[in-house]
Amino acid sequence: MANPLLSGIRVLDLTRLLPGPFCSLYLAQMGAEVVKLEEPQGGDYARMLSPELFTLVNRGKKSVTLDLRQPEAVAVLKVMVAQADVLIESFRPGVMDKLGCGYQELKIINPRLVYAALTGYGQTGPYKDRAGHDMNYCAYAGLLDQSGAAGGPPALSNFQSADLAGGALTCALGILAAVIGARASGHGTMVDVGMLDGTLALQALSLATVRTLGASAARGGDILSGGLANYSIYACADGKHVAMAALEPKFFLNFCKAVGRPDLAALPLAPGPDGAALRSALEVLFKARSRDEWELLLADRDCCVSGIYTPQEALDNPQVKARGLVRMDDGKPLPDLPIKFSDAAGTTGDCPALGSDTSSVLTGLGFGTAALAALRASGAI
Repeated sequence: MANPLLSGIRVLDLTRLLPGPFCSLYLAQMGAEVVKLEEPQGGDYARMLSPELFTLVNRGKKSVTLDLRQPEAVAVLKVMVAQADVLIESFRPGVMDKLGCGYQELKIINPRLVYAALTGYGQTGPYKDRAGHDMNYCAYAGLLDQSGAAGGPPALSNFQSADLAGGALTCALGILAAVIGARASGHGTMVDVGMLDGTLALQALSLATVRTLGASAARGGDILSGGLANYSIYACADGKHVAMAALEPKFFLNFCKAVGRPDLAALPLAPGPDGAALRSALEVLFKARSRDEWELLLADRDCCVSGIYTPQEALDNPQVKARGLVRMDDGKPLPDLPIKFSDAAGTTGDCPALGSDTSSVLTGLGFGTAALAALRASGAI
C-alpha cells in the first residue's frame, strides 16, 4: 500500500451528507479500509443533492447497500461488525438501538469494536433529539455571534466549522485514540461526539476573552476578529482585499518600513477608540494600490500581509502547488490528504457507485451466491 499507517483497520461507515463522510475520508486517506453502508434506494442523500460534494468526501471507499429496516440486513451488519475495527453512525440517539444494532448489542459481538456516534448535540442533554445543521451548532456554541463585522449582524461563512472541525475532525481524533486503546487493552469503546461540543471547545480565543474580562467581546471587536487595526481586513484600489495580520510589533514595524510610513509606527496598536487613527490611516493607504500590487510589494518583507483569494484563486497559489495539495481529476480539482508523512503517502481512490462493492464484500465475509440472492429478494441489500 502507498500508506501503511492504518492498514488493516476496517471501518463501517453508516453516515451521510458531510460530517461523517468527511471523518471517514481522512481515515481512508490514511490507509484504512472504509466500507460505506447505504440504503439500496438512493443511498447517501449527497449523491443526488450534490454529486461533486459526494465525490470529494467519499473517494477511496467501498459502497455496500444495506437496508437496516430489514431484520436480514441487521443480521448482515452484525456479521460485518464481527470483523470490523470501527463503526461510525450519525443517526439521532437511540435509532440504532431501535434497529437492534446499538453499541450495547454490537460490543457483545465484537468487544474490540470502536463505535463512534457523531451527532449534533451528543447522546445526552435536553437537545439530544433535536434536528440541526452546521449553522445551528455554530449559533449555540457562540461562534456565529462572533462572525461578522463590528456593528453588523452575524455573518455566515462558506466553511462549515461545526460539521468539519467540531464534528468530523474531532470524531476522527476520538476514533484513532480509541483504536489505539483497543489494540492495547482488547476492549473498544463508544466515542460520543456532539458537533456543538466540538465547536465550543475550539473557541480558544473567545473563551480566553470571557476568562479575562468576564464577558464576550463585541462582534468584530476581539483582538483577532477585527478589534486591532494591525490585524484586520482592508479594501484595495481594485475592490479586492488584503489581510493584515501584523500582530506582533516587529511585523508591523517591517510593514511601516516597507511602505515608507515610519509615522504609522508611532500610532497605538490598540483596540477600540485608541486604535481608530491607525485604522483610518491604513484604510486610506491600502486603497492606493491593487491587491496584487500590495502582494508584490510586501511578499518578502516579513510583515504578514496577504491577498484575500477566492477558492478558485487559491487552487493556483504557488504554495498550494508546491505542496501538491490539489490534483486535477477529469479537469476538476481534487484535494489530497493535507498531512505529510516522512515515510508514507496518503492513499487515494475512485468514488464508488451505489452498491458497487456489495457482492465482493459480502462474499469475502462468507455469504454464498444463494444467500446473496435471498438478501436481494428480501430488499435487505
